[in-house]
Amino acid sequence: MTGSAAKLLEVSNLTMRFGGITAVDDLSMSVEAGRITSIIGPNGAGKTTLFNCLTGFYRPTSGRIALNHPIQGPLALERMPTHELARSAQVLRTFQNIRLFPRMTVLENLIVAQHSVLQRASRFSLAGILGLRAYREADDKAVEFAQALLRRLDLSAFGDTAAGALPYGTQRRVEIARAMAARPILLCLDEPAAGLNPRESAVLNNLLKSLVANEGIAILLVEHDMSVVMSISHRIYVLNYGKKIAEGTPREIQSDPHVIAAYLGEPDEEVGLSPREREMLT
Repeated sequence: MTGSAAKLLEVSNLTMRFGGITAVDDLSMSVEAGRITSIIGPNGAGKTTLFNCLTGFYRPTSGRIALNHPIQGPLALERMPTHELARSAQVLRTFQNIRLFPRMTVLENLIVAQHSVLQRASRFSLAGILGLRAYREADDKAVEFAQALLRRLDLSAFGDTAAGALPYGTQRRVEIARAMAARPILLCLDEPAAGLNPRESAVLNNLLKSLVANEGIAILLVEHDMSVVMSISHRIYVLNYGKKIAEGTPREIQSDPHVIAAYLGEPDEEVGLSPREREMLT
């Protein structure tokens, strides 16, 4: 995967400290529009801390996180409240642990994800209570958009099924669909392949590539599954002890001696690599 695109997200000299511990150390990186960018590294490398800084859950100690929004222009994400990152900046994320509403149907989960649009249309509940036409139209559009997403993500068969009753792999796909319902320009995925079997991982690969190709978004991925990372990433950043030790294409990362040392210089059970994943880095 080669070629260049406009930079959607630019991170400059980002540092995150917790007391005397530096979890992310003077990191600079970028995410290109219409591309899949991955962040990898051994356990404790600072991946989750970085992800939490980028998505507003932590306010970094120092550094800049600039989003080049196609409509609003440059936005300083490190200064924005967490809820504004989703609503205004259109930066959405999923979590390592699935956070669907298990008793709601899949369709209802996707409608709820559009709460910002519906809240504005309801004039903060007044129009909804009165049943005004503007709210009814917005509600109909939310349902139509959710149904369209289900079709595009091959989830139509599960629209009326309670999300919590679905197989684990399908729930992962529903969680991505719910994030897409909020109309992201940057979708941040935290370990989306965790707990998936090889067939489910292959379905995930195709889904993520399709979203980038057909939905006009960029994806930022934190992932341990090297078969996923190496198959779909346009660019990879490697962290170790909070520092960036390498960046490049999958081919470049696979042969980088610093990456190999970071992963294979520790026992396998500590870095979580399977024999197959070891082979992908050697």
